[in-house]
Amino acid sequence: MSPKSDPMMISAIHDQRLARPGHQSAALRDYDSVRRAIAFISEHWRTQPTIELMADAAAVTPDELHHLFRRWAGLTPKAFMQALTLDHAKGLLRDSASVLDAALDSGLSGPGRLHDLFVTHEAMSPGEWKNGGAGMTLRYGFHACPFGTAIVIASDRGLAGLAFADPGEEPTAFADMKRRWPNATYVEDHDGTTDLAQRIFDTRLWRPDQPLRVVLIGTDFEVRVWETLLKIPMGRAVCYSDIANKIKNPKASRAVGAAVGRNPVSFVVPCHRALGKGGALTGYHWGITRKQAMLGWEAGQVGLH
Repeated sequence: MSPKSDPMMISAIHDQRLARPGHQSAALRDYDSVRRAIAFISEHWRTQPTIELMADAAAVTPDELHHLFRRWAGLTPKAFMQALTLDHAKGLLRDSASVLDAALDSGLSGPGRLHDLFVTHEAMSPGEWKNGGAGMTLRYGFHACPFGTAIVIASDRGLAGLAFADPGEEPTAFADMKRRWPNATYVEDHDGTTDLAQRIFDTRLWRPDQPLRVVLIGTDFEVRVWETLLKIPMGRAVCYSDIANKIKNPKASRAVGAAVGRNPVSFVVPCHRALGKGGALTGYHWGITRKQAMLGWEAGQVGLH
């Protein structure tokens, strides 16, 4: 049976069972097991651990682990393990500069974007950023997703923020996001942000004719970096130096890294696709394990088509 006709996989990929944090939904349980497995794989991948050892680390049976990864990412545990290796990361970086050139030539609707979430974006004015969001009303909600609990933050112009948290860390993660725009008014609105969460994580809704609206709130330099990140197709990656060259500031690799780390719209603006030279994962604001999960999950999505 092919992945496209497997009812279990279709259900898992398309039904993220969005829920408030604290409710141990199927999506959160899956990610907790995946997180445990990734931590073990990251430490032991050179020895090619058996599925039994990986399952033990994830506190599930080998059969459960196999079905979990097939359900969660469309990959076997072995294939997922291979997606976390340095060789795979180097493969993502291959011809990375030309990937950005091709993206500029073809636009975000080119054939290379087959598997991607389509995004249309605008930047807020420098004044709106400098005043810390004063006068803005930002609605937010907590939602279960393939990468733990997602904090979805919306403005009247579109998605303004997306963060992630492990169980019990939701208040800390939300406080981190609030510090970015300290003068905005925040209103909890789980129901009102559910549609946005579904648009982000339900791959059936990734359509070029219905792009997700995103508003970027940052400095001019940061926004240019984030706009460049949006050009990286799923299943590829670029180095910080490639981004610096693309924004015509080749000596700014360190500043680019800082801007990538301050990206307020994680996953949608794919900062997880920015790697260090030679494929090093380097830092990720929401944790290296989550970055590995995203890259592995995307490897499965690309493989499904």
